[in-house]
Amino acid sequence: MQKSIELQAKEEVKELMQDEVVEVSEKVKFSVMYAFGVIVLLSAFIFNTPSEIFKGLINITIDPSILVSDYMEIGNIGAAFFNGGLLMLISIMIVSKSKVKMTGTTMAAIFTVCGFALFGKNIYNIWSIFLGVFLYSRYSRQNFGKYILPALFGTGLSPIVSQVSFGLGLTGITGILAGNLFGVIVGFVVPSLAVHFVKFHQGFNLYNMGFTCGIVGTFFMAIFRGFGFENEKRLFILEGHNQILGICLSMFFISMLIVGIYLNKKSLNGYGRLLKQTGRSVQDFVLLNGFGVTLINMAIVGFIATAYVILVKGQLNGPVIGGIFTVVGFGAFGKHTKNIIPVMIGVFLASYLMTWNVNATGAVLAALFGTSLAPIAGQFGWKAGVLAGFIHMAVVMNVGYLHGGMNLYNNGFAAGLVAATVVPILEALRREA
Repeated sequence: MQKSIELQAKEEVKELMQDEVVEVSEKVKFSVMYAFGVIVLLSAFIFNTPSEIFKGLINITIDPSILVSDYMEIGNIGAAFFNGGLLMLISIMIVSKSKVKMTGTTMAAIFTVCGFALFGKNIYNIWSIFLGVFLYSRYSRQNFGKYILPALFGTGLSPIVSQVSFGLGLTGITGILAGNLFGVIVGFVVPSLAVHFVKFHQGFNLYNMGFTCGIVGTFFMAIFRGFGFENEKRLFILEGHNQILGICLSMFFISMLIVGIYLNKKSLNGYGRLLKQTGRSVQDFVLLNGFGVTLINMAIVGFIATAYVILVKGQLNGPVIGGIFTVVGFGAFGKHTKNIIPVMIGVFLASYLMTWNVNATGAVLAALFGTSLAPIAGQFGWKAGVLAGFIHMAVVMNVGYLHGGMNLYNNGFAAGLVAATVVPILEALRREA
């Protein structure tokens, strides 16, 4: 999958590239990504002492972790950031050891892991999924690196491991063994399913693994319910820390912007070209526009996502910052200013006109993660983006029950359904016009 993405993106370079792309070595790319991971990890000590972080990490590790479980509330802010930074560094190391290049797709996956490590992924519940993907690679006689994206994104189902281990009432070692067995099964099945499900939404849902994980999670939840197990509804979220968390995010994005400009020969050259791209999969911004320009774009969409939360008076907490980090990650693979804002406007309008408060955590998450549908705005225009965002808000609030909160990518699941429904209609209307 990784190889085919690179080949397709390189072909697009010939068509889209007008200005010279500034080349950056893989060593520099990995160094920059490692630095970002270290920054996230060390930021933990701004908020809590080492002993508090350690105790918080224990609480995070043994939590069932189904949606919505804010690790900043369950553990503490420091423990959540430490968990996020640690999982980000682990992800980068796995990419490096697998001899996979630091492209936009891998950057998106790494930042997604980091973001969701603030509310659902932890040092315990990711490993059995990695093992399942590794076993699939052995079974298919392929290098593990070929499946690095399903491995990283597949951890969106890590709450299955934690919920079975600690949330269903199974005792001791029985729960742990059962939870990790389910994790291995998940990891084994998601690579092949992801390849087929991308055809369902034709690349207009950037979170293809979100849709895949939603289908897998729905099947598992149906089986659990058949045996009499039901997941509790959860909403553990932190409130009241917008100022300090907003400052931390701003400093992080400023550093990213500065590094991007520096690596792009101290200029913004090429950013205008990036904004002309639709974002439809597969458009790898690192391969198409260069690493420096991509970092610039990631920083800018990070500022936009954070500004949205502040403007609607939402709360910066684990899930919301996880959403911001995911937007930032996909700023390397499909999202930019012109194609995310229409979708966010659509979600805002739906929240305002329907029954939800625009500043409720669920509505804010829909606005952030709903930008998975950004390629619709990029391909069909801003009005289509607003429509997609409006519909997404209604759909995402009704699909969580299907997987019982065990698919962290609930918005990706909903976005797949929206894209599969809306895109054929938009294409038909455009043909008739």
